[in-house]
Amino acid sequence: MSKIWPAFVLIALTSTAETKMSHADFGKTTDGTPVAIYTLANQSVEARITNYGGRIVSLSVPDRKGTKADIVLGFDTLEPYPTSPFFGALVGRYANRIGGAK
Repeated sequence: MSKIWPAFVLIALTSTAETKMSHADFGKTTDGTPVAIYTLANQSVEARITNYGGRIVSLSVPDRKGTKADIVLGFDTLEPYPTSPFFGALVGRYANRIGGAK
């Protein structure tokens, strides 16, 4: 199911003409590298993604009654992410570590 989510987000966000994108500061890593958070939104779906491991911080979607809810485990600030169990990460701890992988 995790492979379906990125496709769902892209389809949902591009299905209407009123798609918005914005970005803001999300904090700094321990070595001082700035981290940004990007928000992609339309009338029904909002995704917030960082450039820190491509983490999906939140994904707000409506239920069958139209009530929006965040369906992703994530934090509001950068500080907990280095010690978290890769919540929302598109790139895990073994990325680029398996020689000859396809």
